[in-house]
Amino acid sequence: MRIAVIGDVGGHAVQLRQALRELPHDVTVIQVGDLVDRGPDSLGVLDAVAPMLGERWVQLAGNHEAQYLPGATVFWPEPLPGVEMLRAWWADGRMRVAAAVTANGDEFLLTHAGLTVSAWQRLGEPADAAEAADLLNERPELIWEMGAHARDEQAGPLWAESGAALHEPWMRYGGIVPFGQIHGHSTVVDFKHERWRCDGRVKHRTTVDWAARHVTTRVGGRLFIGVDPGHGRDGAGSWRPLMLDDAEVHARL
Repeated sequence: MRIAVIGDVGGHAVQLRQALRELPHDVTVIQVGDLVDRGPDSLGVLDAVAPMLGERWVQLAGNHEAQYLPGATVFWPEPLPGVEMLRAWWADGRMRVAAAVTANGDEFLLTHAGLTVSAWQRLGEPADAAEAADLLNERPELIWEMGAHARDEQAGPLWAESGAALHEPWMRYGGIVPFGQIHGHSTVVDFKHERWRCDGRVKHRTTVDWAARHVTTRVGGRLFIGVDPGHGRDGAGSWRPLMLDDAEVHARL
């Protein structure tokens, strides 16, 4: 199986449709959340995704989706059409918190922002990505936790910032890092200006595909891959989904 991981879309329907046209017809897609807000056409994004949800399209929630779920506080200042669509996806399980895959022998947990050491410990220290994904989908209350402006370990898997909250604590962790991770939400580089947003060991252990807008950091023998292309308001001129060959989805569909 080939899997395409699509990072934050952020309301850019044109960029999403272009990426989908270029994908192989038999690919399975995992989208890591933040479909909406910022860009010009959030409803167009939701309309494009809706008919594909199911076995061949795994939709994860981002913090920009979570704010529209029942009981949440909306933080984005611009009204979003399609709120009821998002709530229906959440209610019937078409949108979830996490998924797990193996690809070329490597095991990955996929969430919107990444699972911090602290959040992993609160889950009971699951030994593999599939168990972690199932626990996150069974305990969605963790997704509301922001921590100190998402920059510390208390941030949940929809809020944790790359670098200080996600990478550094895992690099300090004294045990075995149980699995790799693939996430969106934030990145340790500024793609638009091709600049770093971090230094020290995170920078030294990170490689960047500037054209595809992917960031790969080596953490305790595992790979942590960031796929947020940083579309912002204007949309990225160049970016690609992350392609995983010889892959298998392990989380329950």
